[in-house]
Order: sequence, then structure tokens, then C-alpha cells
Amino acid sequence: MTLDTRTLGTDSALTVSALGLGCMGMSEFYGTADEGEAIGTIHRALDLGVTFLDTADMYGPFTNEELVGRAIATGRAASGYGRDAVRIATKFGNERLPDGTRVGINGRPEYVRAACDASLARLGVEVIDLYYQHRVDKTVPIEETVGAMAELVAAGKVRHLGLSEASAATIRRAHATHPITALQTEYSLFTRDIEDEILPTIRELGIGLVPYSPLGRGLLTGTITESGGAAGDGDYRRSAYFPRFQGEALAANLALVDNVRAIADEKGVTPGQVALAWVLAQGPDVVPIPGTKRTRYLEENVAAAAVQLTADDLVALEKAVPRDAVAGERYGDMSHIDA
Repeated sequence: MTLDTRTLGTDSALTVSALGLGCMGMSEFYGTADEGEAIGTIHRALDLGVTFLDTADMYGPFTNEELVGRAIATGRAASGYGRDAVRIATKFGNERLPDGTRVGINGRPEYVRAACDASLARLGVEVIDLYYQHRVDKTVPIEETVGAMAELVAAGKVRHLGLSEASAATIRRAHATHPITALQTEYSLFTRDIEDEILPTIRELGIGLVPYSPLGRGLLTGTITESGGAAGDGDYRRSAYFPRFQGEALAANLALVDNVRAIADEKGVTPGQVALAWVLAQGPDVVPIPGTKRTRYLEENVAAAAVQLTADDLVALEKAVPRDAVAGERYGDMSHIDA
């Protein structure tokens, strides 16, 4: 199938594939890494028209950007993809050391410039298509951070700017400093709080939405069970950092997944496909980036773009997963979220 494209932003518009690919789990957090399989998945994504790749300097740390860069380079050599056929999004701000130690959130202008140069080198490209501040540094005025990011645009190192997990007030201040093309934040049938204030704000300002974890970190795929399933040993989702995967909360959430499964069965698709189709149906300015390191899950996700949901389907899904029915906070420690 051929994926449609969607446009993020109005003042500084970026056209991307309607679905992106989150590459984080290829290097860290989701069990054992397999670079060969990961690069094969990226190549398959490009073949299917998924040309919007999402990474960050902290993933690995640092190694995920290198992996994405190698995948693009080898895919271009093998299949003739030009650099302009791929849209690369990466992020700075969650500072880590090479051994994985977390230093903290850093939005200082000098760090922004150094982080960008390092990401360009690891990716092996001359320009980053979409550069996000990964988390807001509450000790640095957003105008200073975005001002430094704007300098990168002027220097030709970055094409478009983004924020991740930012509040409505911060988004307004940032956008007044330089046009923001996209906000990346968590959004799915399991996480809908952005509908109250953030989504109306970005639509007022003409900023696109890039939902991460559109499948509830895999819960909505129906492959996770109370005994493990797809989230087995070595998977960070089993840590206390993710309360929705713990004990009674997990049992309650899996019951909600069963509700989604019933609707999916009626349509002859998987729970994950109907959940992803719901996110896609939230507007033409929404470009989800489901993450996977396996080709078979990639292909399942891409097929979700062809799932047609009626108005009745959308109502049924929202009844199947009421906003206040999801058990547990999405993170155990929410102090890193800009409020």
C-alpha cells in the first residue's frame, strides 16, 4: 500500500508520511537490541512509505541516532532512496552520559548548539528535518532555548522546530519566539488529557501533533498479558516507572483492551490496528509514531492506515475506553513533565 502524507504546522510546514516510525526501542528499553533486525525494519518502513523516522540523542544513549543514520545510508545504497525522501526527527534535552547515567534536563543555549552538532555527526546528515526539545528545562526561559534552536534554523542545520511534553503556556511562549512545527506528546485511547487544553492550543497556533505511544506502550495491541507476553524480562515497562503495567492496574487496563478487541474483531482487524486508526482519525494534523523493532509489527501498524472507522465506531471506542477508566498514571514520576 501507499501511505498518504500529512502536513505538520502552518507557519513552518513539514510534509511527512501519515504514520511515522518510533525507533527508540531498537536500541534501549524494550528488551534485547538486534541491530540487523532493526535496520531491516527501517528499510521495510521506507519500502512501505513510512519515511518519517523518530529518534533522540538520549536513546542508547547516542547509539540510536547512529543506527538510524546507518539504516538511511544503507537503504539509500540498496534501494536508491535520496536523503530528501526521508524526514528525520531527533531530540535534545534529556542529558545522559555514555554509560547511561542520567544527568538531567538541559535547555541551555550552549548545550542546544553542541547537542545539535553531535546529532548531525551521529546521523551522518547535514540537516535535521525536525528538531525537538525533548523535555522543557524549567530552569531556563523557553525563549532562550528556542532562540538557540532558531539560530540552528538560520545556520541551515535544522529545518523545523518542535517541543515534546510542553504545557500550553510554554507552547505559546515558544511559538512567539520562533514558529513551532510540531508538538510530540503521548496520546492514545489510554491517554487523552491533552484534549482539554493542549490540543486546542496547538490547533489555534497551527502546530501539528505527533503522538508517541499511540498504542499505550503496547497495551492496546493485545499482546501484553498479566504474566508478561510482549513485555517480558528486560522490558522497562515492567518497572515501577510505569504504573499502568503493575498489578491491579494492569488487570483493569487489560479489561479495557478486551473491549477494544471486541470492536476490532467485528471489523476483522487487530486491537492495535483499530486503536491506531482511532488516533489517525483525530485529524489531518495528527501523525502518530508507533515504535517497533520488528518488521511484522511494522507491517501491522502500517495496515492500520487503511482501517476505516465510522462515526459510530469512534463513539463505540470512546465508550469502550472511557477517559477516566484507565488505571495508573502514565509515569511513576511526573516531575519531568512541563505543567
